[in-house]
Amino acid sequence: MTTHTDKIHEQRRTPDLIADTLIAEIRDGTFQPESPLPTERDLCERFSASRPTVREALAQMQMRGYVTAGAGKRPRATMPSITSVLKDTGDLIREVLGDAESGAHLEQMRQFIETGAAREAAKRADNMQLAKLHAALEQNFETVGTVDFAQTDIAFHRALVSVVGNPVILTLHDMFVSTMIAHRPPTDDALRYDMMAYEEHCEIYQAVLDGDVVAATDVMDRHLTRSYRARLKAPRKTPKDGGRITH
Repeated sequence: MTTHTDKIHEQRRTPDLIADTLIAEIRDGTFQPESPLPTERDLCERFSASRPTVREALAQMQMRGYVTAGAGKRPRATMPSITSVLKDTGDLIREVLGDAESGAHLEQMRQFIETGAAREAAKRADNMQLAKLHAALEQNFETVGTVDFAQTDIAFHRALVSVVGNPVILTLHDMFVSTMIAHRPPTDDALRYDMMAYEEHCEIYQAVLDGDVVAATDVMDRHLTRSYRARLKAPRKTPKDGGRITH
């Protein structure tokens, strides 16, 4: 006799059922973290499913943070973490949004995170956190005008965000800031741009050191706004001879 539960299962997609079953087994310890899952062939036989269906289930599990997979290797069980879930979500966001729109949204998110971090740092940074921020600033100065400036730039901002003590915020910062820096176009005058950024970092540090919440927030906001706008491409101009523009 077909039960109500059976009817519900029949209405659900097979990949969903396979994924939910395997996830339940990972959560109850049937598959320990880092242990390999059964082969695709074994899963096909167990669930009476095709290989594409099993692969869809495994892909779903990976997106939900319960599977890690490498090229040519068996998928392994894992438990979701903040980093893994946010990374997969971030990858999906970048795929859905266009490059320009994605970049603008990520810059906006970074601005919310870091202006808030600057405010909190000015409120409650302790001596150890201030020392780390100062050390990051010193390293930033040493790399002005070199290819290493971007990394010390990230390190300074990361030291500031670390003061908040929130692993979710720090993970978001680590993921998206690195992505944005990697995709930024080079500047025409790296030395001038780096020195400008460094001097603004010094202003941020001084405001945090002084416990000036308003100044720390304002300087960080202006710093990130200027940095983003400085890298926007100039709009195309019409021909000076008055000729028509052809497409």
